[in-house]
Amino acid sequence: MPAEAKDDDVTLDLSDLDKWIGKRVVFAELWDPCSATDIRRWVQAMDYPNPIHWNEEFARESRFGGIVAPQSFTVAMDYGHGCHPTCVGKIPGSHLIFGGEEWWFYGGHIRPGDKLTQERRFDGYDVADTKFAGPTVFARGDTEHRNQRGELVAKERATAIRYLVDEAKKRGMYDREQRAPKRWTQAELDEIEKNRLDWIRSNREGVSPRFDDVQVGDTLPRRVIGPHSTVTFALERRAHRENIWGTWRWNVPEGEYDPATEDAGFADNMSYDFEARKIDPRQGDGLFYGPSSGHINADKGDQIGMGGAYGYGASMNAWFVDYVAYWAGHEGFIHHTKSQFRSPAFEGDVTFLDGEVVGKSEESPYGVPVVEVKVRQTTQDGDVILTGTAEVELPR
Repeated sequence: MPAEAKDDDVTLDLSDLDKWIGKRVVFAELWDPCSATDIRRWVQAMDYPNPIHWNEEFARESRFGGIVAPQSFTVAMDYGHGCHPTCVGKIPGSHLIFGGEEWWFYGGHIRPGDKLTQERRFDGYDVADTKFAGPTVFARGDTEHRNQRGELVAKERATAIRYLVDEAKKRGMYDREQRAPKRWTQAELDEIEKNRLDWIRSNREGVSPRFDDVQVGDTLPRRVIGPHSTVTFALERRAHRENIWGTWRWNVPEGEYDPATEDAGFADNMSYDFEARKIDPRQGDGLFYGPSSGHINADKGDQIGMGGAYGYGASMNAWFVDYVAYWAGHEGFIHHTKSQFRSPAFEGDVTFLDGEVVGKSEESPYGVPVVEVKVRQTTQDGDVILTGTAEVELPR
């Protein structure tokens, strides 16, 4: 990989990235097993009202016998919203946004009392010229999740977009003056709520479509999420267990060096003060400090070229996974997903999810027949913000 990436006017200093390729990333581990309340907090924040994840009476009467977590919850059992192993190596004057996720799931659902541990590594990066910020790094990080019994629960490959802040601000793709949050009329809000309730009613009982009955071209009921606001963004942030004070620890083995402890090149006002955090936990709280604080602080979001408050990539992926899982029902299981983020969900927008069955396979790498579902997330203006595919096991 090049030590520098250039166009006519812009140079990315990548000299610090190459030495970390393939290296293990350790950094942090959550102290405690998850609880039913953690799971409920997650689905509440993701606006995913599937009753097997929050309604004790309903869940006890289901095939699960109690509360279980959605597959999307796996990321909340980790530190760093899944993109932690992508952000190693210093790129001076840079920032980071999430670019996409790929997941492989193994076995059953996470339940209250489970504790996951992670093995992480920095896979490498590519450089591409983007309209958003010119020469831009697309960094890849891999994470394995295992439970307290050592069983493999999931693997994730995350992609982070690392860009030069000054260049993004100069290009103004998300210029604040051109993208004021939309103000919704009551009639529009009523229509959003009707769409939302129609989707909830579409499969609240969790009935799974049969593999033989599903046909290529079948469509999934439309889902709507929003309008997004700094309140909803803050709820999403708090649903990640790492973002509750005191929930994690550094776990770098003695004598081992962790590249994640290095300076990534963020601005001072977008960095944590981990020494100060020992006295004032807010100093390590992403709603107030650190690289994620621009999500709910419009001025900070503007300073990093995002034009104001904006949503989390991890939430966008969860909306996608939950959407497919709801259609697949209690007997369905998602084995693989891959998503690409085209743009964040901005303050004031709503997100529509539409899905279509685009393939069926009697034989799959997972040893079971699967259907392939393609999903698009769009705004009220029709702009595509996420595309994704999911390979889903359904009963015969």
